[in-house]
Amino acid sequence: MLSTLEEADRRHYFHPGTHAFDHASGALPPLIVDRASGIRLTDVEGREYIDGFAGLYCVNVGYGREEIAVRIAEQCKRLSYYHSYQGAGHAPAIELSQRLIEQWAPPGMIKVYYGMSGSDANETQIKLVWYYNNILGRPNKKKIIARDRAYHGSGIVTGGLTGLPVYHANFDAPFDRVIRAMCPDYYRRPDPAMSEARFTEQCVAELEALIEREGADTIAAFIAEPMNGTGGIVPPPAGYWPAVQALLRRHDILLIADEVVCGFGRLGARTGCERFGIAPDLVTFAKGLTSGYAPLSAVVVGEAFWDVLMRGSREQGMMGHGWTYSGHPLGAAAALANLDIIEREGLVQNAGDVGGYLLERLRATLGTHHAVGDIRGVGMMLAVELMRDPAARERFPADQRINARVVAAARERGLLIRALGTDIVGFAPPLITTHDDADEIVSRMAAALDEVLS
Repeated sequence: MLSTLEEADRRHYFHPGTHAFDHASGALPPLIVDRASGIRLTDVEGREYIDGFAGLYCVNVGYGREEIAVRIAEQCKRLSYYHSYQGAGHAPAIELSQRLIEQWAPPGMIKVYYGMSGSDANETQIKLVWYYNNILGRPNKKKIIARDRAYHGSGIVTGGLTGLPVYHANFDAPFDRVIRAMCPDYYRRPDPAMSEARFTEQCVAELEALIEREGADTIAAFIAEPMNGTGGIVPPPAGYWPAVQALLRRHDILLIADEVVCGFGRLGARTGCERFGIAPDLVTFAKGLTSGYAPLSAVVVGEAFWDVLMRGSREQGMMGHGWTYSGHPLGAAAALANLDIIEREGLVQNAGDVGGYLLERLRATLGTHHAVGDIRGVGMMLAVELMRDPAARERFPADQRINARVVAAARERGLLIRALGTDIVGFAPPLITTHDDADEIVSRMAAALDEVLS
């Protein structure tokens, strides 16, 4: 069966985020997953793997949750689909909206708009911000500040917001309304002697200079992940978020918190906003909202912002934006069951506990390795940064793809983790991960590292 599936895969399946020639030619080894349970996957050859990255940061409650499958099936039999246009709705989306506002979103949020992925949700965010400023009579206040090494999606607008060159190359991105702020990565600070407080000051001063240079009257919003994800899993330096928020408020610039990765317990708090004390105007949810059991994303709107949208409807009529599958009943049913599990099993707390333990074990086991420069993380979101010379912070040549080789060696040992950039290895296991699982992840990672960089 494998050869038949593999041949069909290579001939006909156009994979995202994949080197097309390597896949089609067979240079890229296949991974055809057959089944999964808990934090483990089994491929069609019967090989088992620990999923150390929860799919793509998303399978928070783990695989094989019958409770979610049953809820989806029951909803499918009752109402498989109906649209949300012209005020139409159904119980799952209504109940989920209330639950998100009352239990999961930051204070001050009032409304929820649904999509299918983080990318389309962030596309919606930018359209809403532009609409908002047009309603307020500010047609020139349209630029969006996004940070270097951020990830906000791979759409037309969101691919430009993303601060990773691979999402720009040959796509005519980014567009001219995107302006770029520095990534607050303390490990890569320009002066190794610089204190964390001084580095935070530098980040904020750079942002303020950017605003002054562009003109606050031209800048609509600042979009950021509470903690940088795909750009390297970078916790913000101490004091960063209070200072940034004060600056944005002073210049009347909206704050969009991209919680696609950080939300629903991954950082050991309900949201990244809760973890870092962020009070946003708009929030983007996806991934952990359903733990990947069904596609669903959410744009959560603050009360003051919603008041302007209401004004727009009175003055301009219906806002011309929508998706066919907004608020899909199967996605909403999956989300409700998923949140039941997260809340009942205390997975937010478990992410903080086991994530902290995993960080300790990574540091204890790998911290003295000659090629490890930094080990960092918050909750179930961690990274090991590899360096040719950690003391001098000398990086390996990019074309060596050292981290990709470590990730490949880990896969041979039954551990699926992710290469980020050219020198960072990322970990984001399901929130159900135990201390014993964490020990096994570290053991397999250590063996892979020794094989590639002994």
